[in-house]
Amino acid sequence: MRALMAALATAALLAGCSSNDIDPAACGWVSGYQDPPANERLYRAVVTHLNGKPVLSRPNYQLAPGEYEFTFVELINAADLRVSPQAHQAKTLKVTVAAGNRYHFAARYKDDRRYLGKDPDFWEPVIWQTEAAECRFETP
Repeated sequence: MRALMAALATAALLAGCSSNDIDPAACGWVSGYQDPPANERLYRAVVTHLNGKPVLSRPNYQLAPGEYEFTFVELINAADLRVSPQAHQAKTLKVTVAAGNRYHFAARYKDDRRYLGKDPDFWEPVIWQTEAAECRFETP
């Protein structure tokens, strides 16, 4: 009897999650237009690829809800950074976009130790701020 009740409850939940409930105009933003807080060792970054495809970097990416892989290059101008040009390598970050949210990206300078030579580990791409933001795709 418990198994039957559990099966019925599961079926009811799944019926409530039909594809008809998905709003095709819903979207979210991934943005890099704000200057991140330098006192947190955060710097600007630019997007070079989205899901492995080259893109022109822009301040906002309007996207349907889902998971995306962004490739970034950093724009760190810290006076104490002493790495060679070969160390400045692109890095990826997966961002799960939810409808009605904006995700601000940046490059975090990892100053936990001295990075020298060709060591590319001196930075990482991060989402430093998430906020609610209206977003709707225009429908014809």
